[in-house]
Amino acid sequence: MSATNLKLSIELVPAKCWGKNLRTRIKRSQWRELRKKVCAGQGGVCCICGAGGKLFCHEIWAYDDERHVQTLTGFRAICGLCNYVTHFGLAFQLAGQGQINIDSVIEHFMTVNGVGRAEFQAHAAEANREWRVRSGYEWQTGLGEWAELVHQSEESGAGAKDDSRPI
Repeated sequence: MSATNLKLSIELVPAKCWGKNLRTRIKRSQWRELRKKVCAGQGGVCCICGAGGKLFCHEIWAYDDERHVQTLTGFRAICGLCNYVTHFGLAFQLAGQGQINIDSVIEHFMTVNGVGRAEFQAHAAEANREWRVRSGYEWQTGLGEWAELVHQSEESGAGAKDDSRPI
């Protein structure tokens, strides 16, 4: 099963793109407003699995592997487990620190996608392969229509600290 057929997939960010996102470049108040708008626009439920409760505002990125440009294309509200699947590298680190149960994250992937462990392992291996290749390059970051938020934030003070908490 290819990643395009999966409802939920691992989206590993190239190492040289870590921290180069909108959330860390704008004021907390701007991010909170954007996050509230995205979550409300999706009816307060995870757009992948339908779970309610606390949601994360997940940045959606497109990668041009020839020009090495990552471009912000939108946002989606996702639950904590879907967030850990998409950021599986982070989830793996947190599991190593005893902060989360990695088996729950893997089980969520399999349940949402209706696949077994072999399909998860194949998908994870492909995501890691793609990450290794992409991490070998310097990347430029395009914020698209949201670049103006960065300019507004820079004009009025520093960008946000890490405020990735769900609402």
